[in-house]
Amino acid sequence: MARVLAIDYGTKRTGIAVTDPLKLIASPLETVSTATLLDFLGAYLTDESVEAIVVGEPLHADGNPTQIHHLVVGLVRKLRKTYPEITVELHDESFTSEDAKKVILQSGTRKKKRRDKSLVDKVSAALILSDYLESKRLW
Repeated sequence: MARVLAIDYGTKRTGIAVTDPLKLIASPLETVSTATLLDFLGAYLTDESVEAIVVGEPLHADGNPTQIHHLVVGLVRKLRKTYPEITVELHDESFTSEDAKKVILQSGTRKKKRRDKSLVDKVSAALILSDYLESKRLW
């Protein structure tokens, strides 16, 4: 069965999360340098069956696009062109970084590990993916 992959795009680092094959659980996978994101995805998609890629859409609380929104839209276009057999969707990522920090704090992670921004990025991707899965289950 194919998985769903989520991307929390950043200008320096990008968090990646993935579901289990049954698409029930969203788990943090990796944080990669944004410069190497497409190479990472190429290698991952060669090894794993993925039916959809969900990209966090950066919006302000009022719904207006953030400063990096155009970069995310460009990534989505590139993914759709490179992988036409995979559905690529945008999904609102509002407040996921703040929520990820709370989840990490509540998990009992040590202070030194909580400062690791790459952990926040991949947990944020997992939260985007979890919210996406929940929105699809409501239909």
